[in-house]
Amino acid sequence: MPHGVEVALACVLLIAASVWVGGFVAIAVVARVTVRTLDPSARVAFFRALGRSYLIVGTTALALALGSGAALAAGRPWDGTLTATAVLAAALVAALAFGVLQARRMTRLRRDALARPGDAPLAARVRRGARSAGLLRASIGLLSLAVLVLGTIQAA
Repeated sequence: MPHGVEVALACVLLIAASVWVGGFVAIAVVARVTVRTLDPSARVAFFRALGRSYLIVGTTALALALGSGAALAAGRPWDGTLTATAVLAAALVAALAFGVLQARRMTRLRRDALARPGDAPLAARVRRGARSAGLLRASIGLLSLAVLVLGTIQAA
């Protein structure tokens, strides 16, 4: 691969990975702030809108990062590190897809809970779902970091 193409791919990879990881961190910070500043109804509406907007930005960044990383790794022989990176990248994409579905389900649950404030079983479902969503977000974060670290090891 020509050096100029490698440099261009490396730039795309760096920018896309920065947007992906930075967006992930920013959403975590925003989530903490909204709990303290917005009422539950406004929080549900805010995160529904944020999720729809960021889905486009985040998935595009992740796709560009994974695609440019794959292009840069294409000329390398398959070894354990490259295999582990590919497996973790696939797991990240699967976890993200599941996370999108879970976020939509949680939005519906939270809207239902706001409409029926006295429904204890529904409130319990929201709490269980929120714990599961937190674990899933942590998994996405850990998978993202693992792919980033393994990609950096391969680039060195």
